[in-house]
Amino acid sequence: MRGLIRRSDWLIAMHVLSALMLTWGVLLGFDAMGAVVDELDGIGEGDFTLATAFGQMALTLPRRAYTLFPTAALIGCVLGLGSLASTSELTALRAAGIPRWRISAAAASLVAVLTGVMVLSAETIGPWGDHAARALVVQAKSQDIALARQSGLWAREGDVFLNARRGSVQGQGGLSKVVLDDVRLFEFDPEGRLLSIAQAERAEHLGASWDLLNLRRTRFFPRHVEYESVERERWDSSLSPEILNFSITRPRYLALRELDSSIDYLTRNELDAAGFVAAYWARIFYPLNALVLCLAVMPFAFGSLRSGGFGKRLFLGIAFGLGYFLLQRLTVNLAEVYQQPIWLANLVPPVLLSAYAWWGFRKQF
Repeated sequence: MRGLIRRSDWLIAMHVLSALMLTWGVLLGFDAMGAVVDELDGIGEGDFTLATAFGQMALTLPRRAYTLFPTAALIGCVLGLGSLASTSELTALRAAGIPRWRISAAAASLVAVLTGVMVLSAETIGPWGDHAARALVVQAKSQDIALARQSGLWAREGDVFLNARRGSVQGQGGLSKVVLDDVRLFEFDPEGRLLSIAQAERAEHLGASWDLLNLRRTRFFPRHVEYESVERERWDSSLSPEILNFSITRPRYLALRELDSSIDYLTRNELDAAGFVAAYWARIFYPLNALVLCLAVMPFAFGSLRSGGFGKRLFLGIAFGLGYFLLQRLTVNLAEVYQQPIWLANLVPPVLLSAYAWWGFRKQF
């Protein structure tokens, strides 16, 4: 009996894995091609070419795979278990004395292992790939802007060099603006001598210029040094906010340690950290969401999937995933509007889905 159970676990896992990988590959292919199409308008800007667009897409594949995995796992479980149900193999396994919880556990174990791989990827190769992709595009589109992993964004405006440790895009649509935090400006003369160093808490792009907030500047002269401090200063610069916008790392692309560091910095300086907090808790609850989604559809394998075809199973998986995604977005948005804990908003959807899965299992078992 023990050997039979081990063979059944392998059979179930292989069916789910094949369906999951096929679904994952299709979703990832569509997403990657969409990313390349979005970059076509930028071809010809500086040294940006079609090869650069494909290179950027390839570097972001780990992050895209991480994002699409829960959906692929959900649909893969539906299709994999559904194929076993439609050929009566699940019925045969049940007749051999293998309990339904064991069948579900075999599929869930596979999803748990792949989820662990995705979590590891999101903390290592994913952020590295996104940073490399942004650096590739920025370098191709502008010779005056560069990205460094440790020191952040570097840009040149004539004889002035700008360094910003972090940045963000605030607002949406036409009301959005690029904001750089912890900004340093190094001014040199034509002979390469340092004239001044300025440090600003923030730099906000407004119209055709930048506003430097809480600026402290040190000027160097042959025989003395002067120090000045101003609350706000306008800096006329031709630095492209579009390229700077692309060079800024989105919170959802950061590793957990980077998110935690950014939240701490923004909170200490009384800046808006809502986007980073939301990304942090979404990352924390990612494994739970992936597992709960798959467990919630497994009771269907012992019921409605048995008589359904491929189209029915595919529609069920997509509808289930879309409904859960909308519920999750709704709870998080409501929490932000009413200033409720973001962690609680991320916890509510998987708890509700877990309750539904528990009810479904009790009904089937």
